[in-house]
Amino acid sequence: MCTTKEVCDQVGISYETLKFYCKEGLVPNVKRDKNNYRNFDEKNIAWLKGLQCLRKCGMSIKDMKLYMNYCLEGLSTIPERKEMLNKSKDSLVKQIKELNECINFIDNKQSFYDDVLTGKIKYTSNLINVENKDDTY
Repeated sequence: MCTTKEVCDQVGISYETLKFYCKEGLVPNVKRDKNNYRNFDEKNIAWLKGLQCLRKCGMSIKDMKLYMNYCLEGLSTIPERKEMLNKSKDSLVKQIKELNECINFIDNKQSFYDDVLTGKIKYTSNLINVENKDDTY
């Protein structure tokens, strides 16, 4: 059994986040000690790590609750859970594509600026007219 602080360290979340998840009912079956402090077992910790992943995927608290409720229902809701995860994955794949496009844009701009600074190419701009200026970079 782990204390709240130990769980926060293991999962990589703040105390406030853990407390919020517990108050929202996102961490079912948490035991309490004689002083009424929460004690988390390995299953609770594994569940919290999964919640963190879902959150990082952009899943809303509402959808995390729905996913949890599906999990609590058992085997019969595996298709619904798979569908939720597929939607999250599709969204992530789209984000990765967009981020890669941004990285390519930056790489191309950096290469362009390097070539201008080394005199390999003449500077051009989409914003200003630089044809009559000598030191335009």
